[in-house]
Amino acid sequence: MKFSENWLRSHVPTQATREELAATLTAIGLEVEEVTALGEGLANVVVARIVDCARHPEADRLQVCQVDAGQGELLQIVCGAPNARPGLRAPLAMVGANVGGIAIKAAKLRGVESNGMLCSAKELGVDADASGLLELPADAPIGAAIADYLCLPDASIEIKLTPNRADCFSVRGIAFDVAAACGSDVVAFDATPMPALTDRTLAVELNAGADAPRYCGRVIEGVNAAAATPVWMAERLRRSGVRPVSLLVDITQYVMLELGQPMHAFDRNLLMGPVGVRRSKRGETVKLLDGRDAALDDDFLVITDADRVVALAGVMGGFDTRVTDATTNVFLEAAHFAPSAIIGRGRKLGLHTDASHRFERGVDPELPRQAIEVATRLVVELAGGTPGPVTETELPEHLLRPAAILLRRARIARVLGIEIADADVERILRALGMQVVGVADGWNVVAPSRRFDIAIEEDLIEELARIHGYDRIPTTLPGGATRIASPSETRVEASTARRQMAAREFIETVNYAFVDGTLLQQWGLTEGAVPLANPLSAELGVMRTALLPGLVSALQRNAARQAGRVRLFEIGNVFSSAAEHGAAPQETLRVAAAACGDAVAEQWGQPARRIDFHDLKGDLESLATLAGATLSFQPSTAGYGHPGRSADVHRDGRRIGWIGQLHPRLARLLGLDTDVVAFEVDLGPLSERSLPRATEQSRYPSVRRDLAFVVADTVPWAALAETVKHAAGPLLRDVQVFDRYVGQGVESGQKSLAMGLILQDNSRTLTDRDVEQVVSAVVSAIDAGHGARIRG
Repeated sequence: MKFSENWLRSHVPTQATREELAATLTAIGLEVEEVTALGEGLANVVVARIVDCARHPEADRLQVCQVDAGQGELLQIVCGAPNARPGLRAPLAMVGANVGGIAIKAAKLRGVESNGMLCSAKELGVDADASGLLELPADAPIGAAIADYLCLPDASIEIKLTPNRADCFSVRGIAFDVAAACGSDVVAFDATPMPALTDRTLAVELNAGADAPRYCGRVIEGVNAAAATPVWMAERLRRSGVRPVSLLVDITQYVMLELGQPMHAFDRNLLMGPVGVRRSKRGETVKLLDGRDAALDDDFLVITDADRVVALAGVMGGFDTRVTDATTNVFLEAAHFAPSAIIGRGRKLGLHTDASHRFERGVDPELPRQAIEVATRLVVELAGGTPGPVTETELPEHLLRPAAILLRRARIARVLGIEIADADVERILRALGMQVVGVADGWNVVAPSRRFDIAIEEDLIEELARIHGYDRIPTTLPGGATRIASPSETRVEASTARRQMAAREFIETVNYAFVDGTLLQQWGLTEGAVPLANPLSAELGVMRTALLPGLVSALQRNAARQAGRVRLFEIGNVFSSAAEHGAAPQETLRVAAAACGDAVAEQWGQPARRIDFHDLKGDLESLATLAGATLSFQPSTAGYGHPGRSADVHRDGRRIGWIGQLHPRLARLLGLDTDVVAFEVDLGPLSERSLPRATEQSRYPSVRRDLAFVVADTVPWAALAETVKHAAGPLLRDVQVFDRYVGQGVESGQKSLAMGLILQDNSRTLTDRDVEQVVSAVVSAIDAGHGARIRG
């Protein structure tokens, strides 16, 4: 919200300096982002009129102007502005003035005397426009001080508002907060009803229920829409970040900035009537003020004229019924629209307007009538015209009425830790526009209708703290015992997994939980995707179903910027639509990693080697080790995985994720020119662990038997190990593979795997017969299950 300092002071007189005012606004929660001083030091700058212009004899781009500054005789001024012309009224810095740090003196420019300087808006410090002289209205009084004429000096103040403070999207809304903080009073506002001088009306029909419970309109006939916007209004608009357009449009903008009520002006002669408010119908279109044709669905709130759509309610007016300089009869509109009916509608069409910004956050439902009266007075005073009666149509059952809230003295002290005097409590609340009635243990307070953020007792206490001053609340340490919740030993904390990944040279990333739907299509991960009803952008329109698409995109951006060795990981939730219609999406916490480039950082101790499946498998197994888990791997059929170089990850027979190299086709689609290995697993089942329990260690020696089997190359070691464990029985303590051989002596398509069996019993020393029985059972099981034979 940007506004003029002088405009604010006209609503709330205060002796605070500009710096004190800015500091006060920030202290009460209206954070000041920028203060731009305007028109400082304009002594000896006056309104002047150019009487005559002649070309400079020595310079084609300069003119020698004869200027009337109200001193009786003309002044000769050399000027280079392209818009300098006879009859133009513009600011003149007289000799002795100091403008923009330049002391104005009588001088000769290319041999011609010049006794002053005609000024642009930028040179005066009131605007950034330096394209030519600041053109003043034809009725600007010659010789008048420009500071008085333009209401200078002034400042443009921009504040950053939180979404709950919609009431401060107006100068008057801010004035109540300033009055409360500075101990002053807000000036009474004149909204006296303008009497109707004709009986001209336009019927209004409300057919949108709670979305549009109040609508005010007024016909004004015989206006001069081509009249110029007065300087005081145009300057207030400019200093609030709004460019003046035309008188009728400027009046509606002015009322919106002053009161907070968006308005619209229709050309009455282009309306057939009656005016209505309803939901749009799929397939309807409307041409908007900016010239674009908007195609509507059934989710918009529209203004209609004899059921013809003429405007998007709360967003933008229509092109076909707009006011122009030729307008003679105008229909003013001021309505209350529910925030839920406006939120996101503008963004659907790529629009963001001042009106939608306010309606989305909530506008005072009591403002429409007041805004109509204020706008009517301005139109009649500045453009003439004859007003008709105000047509006010409302649905009382859908208008919210503020309820009384009990504010207790004891609760104030309990929440803030300090006591605030009763007189200060009442002063603050009344200054904020609230109705306050004392009761035995406190007050009954009714918030003004503009304060949508006041609903419970704590909201009122927050207002007291904000205005009383957070800096006046002493800092104290909390007392009493605190409960410390010890982490469960049956689960590995996510923070522990993070430290483990960081220790293995991975860098953590945090990606958006929403992604581009096209990206999920490229990965083949669209099943169960949850679309967003109100996305930030088209590229962030779907909740992610997996971590890898976003993580690999981050890796690709790093690789594209010459990062040769990239190792990234992320821990976060993924989302899928629930089985039951209307239920919340299901969330699953996962850990994912992606890497490319060399397996180890560049060094002299070992030759460079590209990272592969087994490197990342070791990283994943290090995570599993934290929970004492053993993982198994089975060939994967995932479409984004490289055939033969990817696997599904299992724990205790349950699939918990995927690991492997990305499919070359997907890598090309993503713009990757290097091999990428990655994994993604559910963190929940990966983190489960049993409580550690002490067990008796055997006093008897262990026995080791080494066996070598020739087996098909397609049989994974994990399958053989599982078979060995089942066949060996309780005497098996461990099984380890220590050699893999292919080549001479082993048939093509076969491999030789050598394993060591560690056998031991807790009650006795094993005999040769015990060992041979176990070995025989293992050999038979492997032969039967995998067609393997003992290597001779």
